[in-house]
Amino acid sequence: MACCIPDGHRGAQAARRFCLDGGRSFFMNEPKRKSALVVEGGGMRGIFAAGVLHAFGRTGFDPFDLYIGVSAGACHLASYLAGQHDRNLEITLKYSLSPRFINPRRFLFGGHLMDLDWMWEQTIRHHRLDLTALFETLLRRNKEYRIVATSVETGKALYLSPGPDTLEHFLKVSSAIPVLYRNILEVGGEKATDGGVVDAIPAREAHRRGATDITVIRSRPAGYVKKESPFALALLSLYYRKYPRLVESFRRRAAVYNAAARFVRCPPAGVRVSEIAPPSDLDVGRITRDANRLRAAYSIGMDSGNRYLRERPAGHPG
Repeated sequence: MACCIPDGHRGAQAARRFCLDGGRSFFMNEPKRKSALVVEGGGMRGIFAAGVLHAFGRTGFDPFDLYIGVSAGACHLASYLAGQHDRNLEITLKYSLSPRFINPRRFLFGGHLMDLDWMWEQTIRHHRLDLTALFETLLRRNKEYRIVATSVETGKALYLSPGPDTLEHFLKVSSAIPVLYRNILEVGGEKATDGGVVDAIPAREAHRRGATDITVIRSRPAGYVKKESPFALALLSLYYRKYPRLVESFRRRAAVYNAAARFVRCPPAGVRVSEIAPPSDLDVGRITRDANRLRAAYSIGMDSGNRYLRERPAGHPG
């Protein structure tokens, strides 16, 4: 039976846990394990993960076999894989703070709160991902990258495998927060939306794909417990009333999220999970537009990533 052992600095800039199996440390004399990097989404809260990934990238730290990202987390992972480690902060400060992107007044009059169409147009034109470098990294080292979306028709998770021609669209689909972005996008003829609806922390999916050494970068504090929101559920149920299976996924969202968080805290025997999470007082929300707060969160993420690299046990890849 696996037991979770807190490993220092909990409630500081990063929270990490290393899990032991039956009291025996995994860190000594063990064969190579399949490792995964999982990145949670969360809108502007994802700036913390962007900072962590910048710390990883600038030191060349990339021992992972599998990458799974959700929403903003998938976008930050893409920049990391492409070697564009400054890209996420630059886009956040230059475009995400613009009223062309987040605009409450436009939303009140029936438009998008978050205009992904404008954002994708601008970033592809001015700060495009280096698709060649990204896919060379994946192919040369036989790595797997998955982007989480949610099927509007079935309410189930879609774990999308991008190619050079589909990556940018898949990232947009995964980032399409219901209601806040009014359009419904499609993947292969199937209507799809934000992956965070059904699998916001896809550590269990990483395990299902064979990973037994999983690093999870959170956008919520380690002890966060998602609560049901009757108002949000009522709004989503009304807006998506033509899609009852998606509405059912909205109803189960808090329970599914909390179950995923429990997996991270106490994985099954034979699985090691390391968690990097922001402090509980991180002052950033889903639609924060304060540049100073976002810079501070990014800096905390970089510090947390650097601490993780300093403190990980010798021979521990992730």
